[in-house]
Amino acid sequence: MTATQEDHGDERCIVWLDVDNTLYSASAGISHAMGERIHAYFVGLGLPDEEASKLHHHYYSQYGLAIRGLVRHHQIDPLDFDRKCDGSLPLEELLKPDPTLRALLQDIDRSKARVWALTNAYHTHASRVLRILQVDDLIDGIAFCDYSDPNFSCKPEPEFYQNAMAKVGVRDPSKCYFIDDSRTNVEAARRLGWGHCVHFCERGLLHVEGGKPKYIGSDVHEGEDTSGIAAVSKLEELRVVWPEIFKQ
Repeated sequence: MTATQEDHGDERCIVWLDVDNTLYSASAGISHAMGERIHAYFVGLGLPDEEASKLHHHYYSQYGLAIRGLVRHHQIDPLDFDRKCDGSLPLEELLKPDPTLRALLQDIDRSKARVWALTNAYHTHASRVLRILQVDDLIDGIAFCDYSDPNFSCKPEPEFYQNAMAKVGVRDPSKCYFIDDSRTNVEAARRLGWGHCVHFCERGLLHVEGGKPKYIGSDVHEGEDTSGIAAVSKLEELRVVWPEIFKQ
């Protein structure tokens, strides 16, 4: 799953899929397990428990990822963070192969679209999730946060989306289809002109965001959306939202 020079002459649109809490349900509990590990990492830096919780949420809210704040303000090694947090998650116990997701991806017309993962995780975690779900062979590549570079960008920073487009050789943002469980990330893509943006919202499910429990959708107002962003609670709904990219 690596980009090649051939991508840069490819006129097909790009389907960008967020990975965590999008390709699998938040009910898997991975956000809870991750929140515990990130909190332990903060405490391991010598921070008192309460301050660790506050900084975790503050960095997540300000940067989109707690690790961004840790690298910027505490000069941690992001690869060490990845090993102790993402790398220690018991994914094999929390996730299982998803034949419905596999069928959905198989039904995307590959003569019209390429399918890439777009994740704030490091490539090792994303690859592991895709492999467990048994859809790794249906993903053309992964645009990820390069933790090997201390100055890495991440969603929702414009640079991250621009780098992803450059990686696959797409200049026209209207050719980008994108789904993410973070409304903030979707709105950022929409501001850059990405043409087909969807918010994956499992409204009412409890998950952990920035170290704090939160009911999904509690900060999203119901009613008509005039932003050009669709909302779905199941990935199967993409067949209706994006009918033009599926096999007829």
